[in-house]
Amino acid sequence: MGSCGLYVHVPFCAAKCGYCDFLSVVPGGGAAMTGLIARVIEELRSRVSESRRRADTIYVGGGTPTVLGEGDLGNLLRTAAGAADARLREFSVEANPESLTASKVAILARHGVNRVSLGAQSFQDRELRILGRIHQAAATAGAVEIIRRNGIQRVSLDLLFGIPGQTPASWRDSLSRAVDLGVDHVSCYGLTYEPGTRLAELMDGGTVTPCDERLEAQMYLQAIDQLSAAGFEHYEISNFAREGGRCEHNMLYWQGKPYIGVGPSAAGYLDGRRYRNVADITEYIRSVDGAGRAEAESETLAGTALAGEMTMLGLRLIEGLDPSALRRRCGVDIVAACTETLRRFAEQGLLQVSPDRIALTRQGLLVADTITAELLAALDGPLPSSIDRHRAAR
Repeated sequence: MGSCGLYVHVPFCAAKCGYCDFLSVVPGGGAAMTGLIARVIEELRSRVSESRRRADTIYVGGGTPTVLGEGDLGNLLRTAAGAADARLREFSVEANPESLTASKVAILARHGVNRVSLGAQSFQDRELRILGRIHQAAATAGAVEIIRRNGIQRVSLDLLFGIPGQTPASWRDSLSRAVDLGVDHVSCYGLTYEPGTRLAELMDGGTVTPCDERLEAQMYLQAIDQLSAAGFEHYEISNFAREGGRCEHNMLYWQGKPYIGVGPSAAGYLDGRRYRNVADITEYIRSVDGAGRAEAESETLAGTALAGEMTMLGLRLIEGLDPSALRRRCGVDIVAACTETLRRFAEQGLLQVSPDRIALTRQGLLVADTITAELLAALDGPLPSSIDRHRAAR
């Protein structure tokens, strides 16, 4: 029996944010949430039993898991905890500031949750309104206090940059207020306008003007400098941690290690096979009731396809990609296959290339997608499937 990660997707939110393209809906009532959670629990038990693995990291995300009623939340966390290895390293739950109450945080702590990832997004009320957030900036500090009062010391904050109207000064203030709360992890994401989202519609209609690309790049570098000066390690393109504060579960994704995914739209990766569940709640319930699972697609990666995914994921890490590890696992020599491309990017100051490390430089981080695409083309492998790219970006 081996170990793996466990990801549980809860697709409910109190409101749909203007930029969100994850599967999340505003529930019609408690019965709808209870019915869905019963199926997620059924799938979780089935997949854990079938895999003969135990979870050494657990991540319950969404959506906003803490919008669940206390009974459903407790049942879900109890089941997830029951799938854990005795050496469980990390048990994370995503939350939004407005969704946390003292009683709900007590439920998290009671079931072994030791890390909460809060969707702060900004400490400026004007920017929160543009994003369609329903909490006010002051609520984040209150949520952190409740979490710590219940004995959960590890807290991560998500922040967005490139928000329309955001300035370097307002971004600096948001970063400073995050640091002042004493959290051990901060994730900084550039705002994207995903098709089908409200912000994308407003942009297409001319109501919202996206942030200038040069200003967005400036804000990203500003985050690196400001958080590094405050004692945070920049360990992944979008992620910063104090010593010992890395997100162990997300490291599984970036290192290509196995994990079980349960819930609608969740992805999993076991024994070289990657799968994604259906991204529709009604279809998910119907499929679990009929077959005990609800996969929409799956694939087994090998050769250049696996090498391409390892390259995409490995370059997200600041420490970079180990060519020898890729060669052992995929039988692909990226240095030999991409000699000219690697040389060109190294000469441009975008990559650091050595026999044991290929890593993005500070300037390379700004054009990571372009570099990755050209390396995949040089490998003559297809772009990694959509099955896991969505979660890998997190």
